[in-house]
Amino acid sequence: MGRTERQELIKTIEEVRGSRLLVYITGDRRGLETRIAMDAFPFVFTHLSRMGYQEKIDLYLYSPGGATMAGYGLVNLIREFCRSFSVIVPFKALSCATLIAFGGDEVIMSKMGLLSPIDPSVTSPYGPRVPRPDIPGVEVLVPVNVEDAMSYLDLAKKEAGLKDEESLAKVFDKLSTNVPPLTLGAVNRAREQIRFLAKTLLSYHMKDEQKIEKIVSVITRERFSHEYMIGRREAKEIVELNVLDVPESLEEKIVSLFNEYNSLFNMNIPYNPEEVLSSQDRAVGQFDRGIIESDNLTHIFRTKKDIRRVEVTQPGVPVPGIGYQERILSESWVEDNSI
Repeated sequence: MGRTERQELIKTIEEVRGSRLLVYITGDRRGLETRIAMDAFPFVFTHLSRMGYQEKIDLYLYSPGGATMAGYGLVNLIREFCRSFSVIVPFKALSCATLIAFGGDEVIMSKMGLLSPIDPSVTSPYGPRVPRPDIPGVEVLVPVNVEDAMSYLDLAKKEAGLKDEESLAKVFDKLSTNVPPLTLGAVNRAREQIRFLAKTLLSYHMKDEQKIEKIVSVITRERFSHEYMIGRREAKEIVELNVLDVPESLEEKIVSLFNEYNSLFNMNIPYNPEEVLSSQDRAVGQFDRGIIESDNLTHIFRTKKDIRRVEVTQPGVPVPGIGYQERILSESWVEDNSI
């Protein structure tokens, strides 16, 4: 199984759907995760330009998420090349990928298809910092989840019963002591921005403003946790996205195509440097971490690393342990029609 099988499945799905298919996958193999980002746009543009303007384009999407503005921009880019745009979700389309699904006139989800809330996290140079456990004396920035910050204030109001301005001011003062005010400002902007982006994408194919408001509220505020998973039935019946029922034979092709990509990127197998090193103490590893693919054209997000096995001495431990030093040699999207 490999490229030939993927290309056959792509063509079959296109024939059944009467569309052109664009695949965009950012892998989530543990230790080699990839995110939706704007660096993919020139390569997506190349695929779309080869297709030309189409009546219908389907985006076959798998991703744990990424930059929300990149998701918004991707929908707008694809819509420049088609009259009708749909999103196919074989498995995970989380966070920013869910936002992309909002932009689809239709959403096709397999039985294991999953969406998620789209509340973003904000990483600011003024944000909170915590010590790195592996490097004494070094601190790292901690992302602040937008809805977590808002939920802290809701907790004070609802559970603690605080209502008067003085009590709420103290609660806010406590929050701003731990999360700098400039970061809180960024959190508020991000919260308003994500709602604006979601509403805008839905408005491309929905005219009922009350329905749009309900969908945005459910997906940004009413599912409480970023880890909450929205399955096919909930996406259709409760969130009320336009989730299509498709023939079993088409769903089988959609899942089979995902299985091909899953095998290509070893997404079920956590990254382990020993796989590259084997009996050597130093080696160069090549890792394919994402793909943009259409009929007879493939771009791969590829990373090359210089990996070394080293001895690590820890205070109070008499026997040195084994550690790894890794240096990225190259990392970019590359055309590879042989894979």
